[in-house]
Amino acid sequence: MPDDMFTFDAALAQPLLDYCLERLKMQPVELDYGGTSVAFEDRLHGLLNEEGSDPTEVFATFTDVLAPRVVSADSERFLAFIPAAPTKAALLFDMVVSASSLHAASWLESAGAVAAENQVLTLLAELAGLPSGAGGTFVGGGSIGNLSALAVARETGRRRLGTSGTVKIALSEEAHSSNAGALRLLDVEPLLVKSVDHRLTGAAIAAAFEAEADPSLVVGVIGTAGTTNAGIIDDLRGIGEVAKARNAWFHVDGAYGLAGLFSPTLHPKFDGLELADSFIVDPHKWLFAPFDSCALLYAQPALARSVHTQHASYLDILHDDANIEWNPSDYAVHLSRRPKGLPIWFSLAVHGTRRYGEAVDQAINITRAAVRQINAAPHVRVLRAPELSIVLFERIGWSTADYEQWSERLVRDQIAFVTPTSWEGKTCARFAFLNPHTTEELIAQILETCT
Repeated sequence: MPDDMFTFDAALAQPLLDYCLERLKMQPVELDYGGTSVAFEDRLHGLLNEEGSDPTEVFATFTDVLAPRVVSADSERFLAFIPAAPTKAALLFDMVVSASSLHAASWLESAGAVAAENQVLTLLAELAGLPSGAGGTFVGGGSIGNLSALAVARETGRRRLGTSGTVKIALSEEAHSSNAGALRLLDVEPLLVKSVDHRLTGAAIAAAFEAEADPSLVVGVIGTAGTTNAGIIDDLRGIGEVAKARNAWFHVDGAYGLAGLFSPTLHPKFDGLELADSFIVDPHKWLFAPFDSCALLYAQPALARSVHTQHASYLDILHDDANIEWNPSDYAVHLSRRPKGLPIWFSLAVHGTRRYGEAVDQAINITRAAVRQINAAPHVRVLRAPELSIVLFERIGWSTADYEQWSERLVRDQIAFVTPTSWEGKTCARFAFLNPHTTEELIAQILETCT
């Protein structure tokens, strides 16, 4: 019996705990990179073997070889894709969750954890204006959240139509790629609706319904509250009103942008969100929680429960007991799960919603500062005025290769992680601001490198 595998070993634990403390104290957070073309085989060779390896050697491989070759998404210099900026409180509580081996699939096993998660979900539902009784669960990211919500949209529509055949869900070409992927997995036909200046509108959705030979087969509509590439918010009210009039499910993908609900400045931009049948927002993005966490909300959770509840003899107790209040496994494509909402619950309780709003607003402030600096420089040009905290800009005269080489130089020199994207058919640069510690001086330094 390998008892030593399950016995606390202080000599093993202390270096790992020390490393965690050093990471937590790190400010600013080092960017790291190490390149993408790295031969790891020699350093990893032999570590996985029958007898095990010296933990000091294994951990040194992580700290000296592996970790420096992972870009730190919580660095103030990480401005690509969608960064992360977890609070220290959230990171610490994520450690508590891991050390406690918490499993939160059901109320029977984990009522305490589920109750705390539901407190956060209720707060999000209230900020969004959803009706009393709205709720859902935390899943492992926006892609799973979208898939789970759209599965409910499909089944709700099929039941209404009395069919098991193919149905359609409308979305724009600007919708996140996970939505199209979800529809493909669900065998739902996408109805692509052309956006107006990159923004999906109620009028465009209405016209799409009118153009359909059988509009009743369009059982859902997807709106976006903050597109990933440019941070654009769709016409949520217009889309929602058309969806309601057509008895279609209205899902809002707010994985990145709906963090703005905490900001009094940004909150009005999400007018119409209260019409949603479901929405998602990722705390691991702009709500300062660790990876990987997505809050999935339903206006009528019973509809989701009727779709996602898993039935098996060993699970009957989770559904037959009258004392069972809320099983997270009933609301998404998952069963076993960590309580992914607990780190944000702890951090919100410690810091308060006002400070969360202020942290979101700080990202908006640095976004506006970046726009001012770009407008003042002759060699760069803003391509679209930002709605949230993403700035698209071009270096006048550059080719795709120029952008790629510049991006490589920036991260190699540990100045910043900035990756190119495309806008209206042309390669350009993109800043995504989330970290409250990103400075105007850093922006000036980055812009100076592309003169």
